Amino acid sequence: MQTKTTQITGISIVEDEVHMSIIELCHTINIEQEDLVAWVQEGILNPTGNSPEDWRFSGDALSRAKKALRLSRDLEINTPGVAMVLDLLDEISELRKLLQ
Repeated sequence: MQTKTTQITGISIVEDEVHMSIIELCHTINIEQEDLVAWVQEGILNPTGNSPEDWRFSGDALSRAKKALRLSRDLEINTPGVAMVLDLLDEISELRKLLQ
């Protein structure tokens, strides 16, 4: 009798209803809180709550934060540049939806 083992790696499923604190999001994507606060101030992320201690980030924010991190680290784009690139990517996505 053979045992077949399948291993899947690199998949993350996060529900939209999941809400993470700033500490949880920073830990999840391995970023400093100061950088995440700068992203919120620049409009890259839009948490609920009035202050960093009260902020809650959705599953969509996690995906957007991962994109922002890749742009920032891999392409060495500064925070305002990351905001602009993500806005343009959002526009492209919306235009593609309209075309379909």
